[in-house]
Amino acid sequence: MSLIDEVKKGNEQLFEILPFGLALFEQANKMTLLNNAVDINIFKSKDFISYINEMIESQAQNEGIEIHYNSENYFLQGMPIVEKKNSTFAGVLVVVKAFTDGLGKKYQSYKELSMDLQAIFESSYDVIYVSDAEGKTLRVSSACEKLWGKKQSELVGKNVKELEHEGLYKPSVTRLVLEKGEKVSTIQTTKTGKRLMVVGTPIKDEEGNVLRVVNASRDITEVSKLKSEISEMKQLINGYKQELMELRKENDQQNPIIFNSSEMERVFELAQRVAQVDSTVLILGESGVGKEVIAGYIHRTSQKDNKPFIKINCGAIPENLLESELFGYEKGAFTGANREGKMGLFESANGGTLFLDEIAEMSLHLQVKLLRVLQEQEVMRIGSAKPVKVNVRIIAATNKNLQEEIKKGSFREDLYYRLNVVPLHIPPLRKRREDILPLVLHFIEHFNNKYLQNKSFSPKVLDALQQYDWPGNVRELQNIVERLIVTSEGAEVTIKDSSDIIASYRLNHEKVQVLEILPLKECVEIAENQLIKLAQQKYSSTIQIAKALNVNQSTISRKLKKLEAL
Repeated sequence: MSLIDEVKKGNEQLFEILPFGLALFEQANKMTLLNNAVDINIFKSKDFISYINEMIESQAQNEGIEIHYNSENYFLQGMPIVEKKNSTFAGVLVVVKAFTDGLGKKYQSYKELSMDLQAIFESSYDVIYVSDAEGKTLRVSSACEKLWGKKQSELVGKNVKELEHEGLYKPSVTRLVLEKGEKVSTIQTTKTGKRLMVVGTPIKDEEGNVLRVVNASRDITEVSKLKSEISEMKQLINGYKQELMELRKENDQQNPIIFNSSEMERVFELAQRVAQVDSTVLILGESGVGKEVIAGYIHRTSQKDNKPFIKINCGAIPENLLESELFGYEKGAFTGANREGKMGLFESANGGTLFLDEIAEMSLHLQVKLLRVLQEQEVMRIGSAKPVKVNVRIIAATNKNLQEEIKKGSFREDLYYRLNVVPLHIPPLRKRREDILPLVLHFIEHFNNKYLQNKSFSPKVLDALQQYDWPGNVRELQNIVERLIVTSEGAEVTIKDSSDIIASYRLNHEKVQVLEILPLKECVEIAENQLIKLAQQKYSSTIQIAKALNVNQSTISRKLKKLEAL
């Protein structure tokens, strides 16, 4: 009797009362038993027939596997029947379960959902790690091998405490979640030398008991390296700042502010007092008197010494560029703008000092924006609607008479009063001649060191330099001393070396030039005629000419008739 016959014998009645379908097949694809719970229509399905053939074929090859088949209406499970004595395949016992109330569709939906979740589980950028309430590893995504150097099969089934003890990762976030009973986020180090950001989340039942712990682990090794590099860069920058401060102090010692006059002494006394507060300062004076030097001195002797000192010449930059330089702009604010946007000088100087040289050259449009900064202590970037708070000390400077500019309508009166909190006037060099010789001697030493020379100036040259009015002030004086050091041939600069240079400077700045010796009366007459002709070219009436030359109209009329007669 075959094994199939033994299975059938005495079990027919049992088979009929089973709540599920049952079919028995022999090797030759012959069905020998079919109970009443099986819908005969199932055998009309080509998928089912293919399943049976696959089952018998695989079992005939002694593969010893179970094969599942399901559709919207049925779920089938095939189990091989094997002879115990010789392990030969005898047939297949098929269990047939019919789905009711749409369970088949639900089953298919759950199956597809499971496939989607599996795909997400494996393709996630983070490594997903699932453990039970005892810390036993249930599932882990395949990326685990990159993080911990272990395959899925090496982790599943093992307890997280055991893996932590082995040093695979430290700390175990699952253990921390089970101990605290709440969500945990921490940095984890691995045996492979990586740093992970791990977030562990407990899954609880209705009573609050932890059923599962799900961890998401992200590799932040490179981020940590970048943070470390940034920290090192910050330390390096701080070191450079310290070195710059030391160099600046040395530079201040090597290039001291030189003066000997009581006028400049009063200027520096006021500058020292102003440096102790944050009041806005307006520095007034002719070109070349050293307005920038005084501004730098105020900053260096203030409590903002270790903060930025930023300088900008308002007359050297076009209006549209000056606005973006001062206030900055958001990304895409205008064509050609930096993609990331740009911080303005007000923000760059935050906490420190901003020196606005030639403030009178600023347009009325920008004067309004500057006034807002002074009033509100905030700036608005171009293209932005969000103000940025700043704490900046403003020092402005000009060589113009701002009250005259206000009358002309080129400078705002309200801005003038905002800037003119502490006015500081630097007198021209011709009004403090006591400073000329100390400055000359300082520049001689400076340029000797710079050009590796050892030259001196003769007493006559020094006297000539002291007698000159210096319309270009300290800057002009510095330029002449440098030129004399560079161009003179001997060890001592003589009056012969300097005569041409000083004469050329005098000619360039004198209003009236006399190039040869002639009688005084003739010289005066020539100068007078030239002056009247020049005024006649500029003004259209004798009344205007008389007013410009500060004489009576009758005098001008008489002299014009005399000129016409010549």
